[in-house]
Amino acid sequence: MIQLHYYPSTVSMAPHILLRELGVPFELQLVDRTQNAQKMTAYLKLNPNGLIPVLVDGDLVVYEAAAICLHLCDTHPAAGLAPAVGTAERAHFYKWLMWLTNTLQATLITYFYPGRWVNAGNDAGAEQIKMQAEIKLGVLLDQLDAELEKQGQVHNEPWLLGANYSAVDIYTLMLCRWTRHFESRPARDGASLGPYLQRMLARTAVVKAFEVEQLNLPWI
Repeated sequence: MIQLHYYPSTVSMAPHILLRELGVPFELQLVDRTQNAQKMTAYLKLNPNGLIPVLVDGDLVVYEAAAICLHLCDTHPAAGLAPAVGTAERAHFYKWLMWLTNTLQATLITYFYPGRWVNAGNDAGAEQIKMQAEIKLGVLLDQLDAELEKQGQVHNEPWLLGANYSAVDIYTLMLCRWTRHFESRPARDGASLGPYLQRMLARTAVVKAFEVEQLNLPWI
């Protein structure tokens, strides 16, 4: 059986929701970050980076959340959570998934952990990095909002890729949720992002994943 090594409200949320959308049997294995379990020997054998999540699918071990999502989409094509390989739609799927993980997620990590990019004790430097990351996040969220506006106004379609719900919508929800405590410009304030996120929150798989992870409101 598929096992997802996870911790609530982290990047493991995307594969968790995706597994519930697929409706396949799976087990959740809690990696207790409060006990630094992701740095322990047993876990490092699965992911030498000491990061969450990890997916174990038989003899296959996969880490990196975006890679896990791609693997699940590829091994369950009938679910239709990714466009067919070789199509223009699939290219856009790749584009947005890579943008989400390499650009939006990376900038969010910089915002939340600016001290990783300066010498220890350089609080002023860390604050400057955080401020620059916040500015960039505003631009990125505007880009996402504009894309959703285009899909809604030009094509009258509700999802990031258009008419069809896909794994990139799940990934988008997860990252937009990370902005929920922003004092200025959280994702939910976007003219198109706000209603889009509410559509996501209405999905049964999303509600179930949030309940299992015991997450409190606000969900976004």
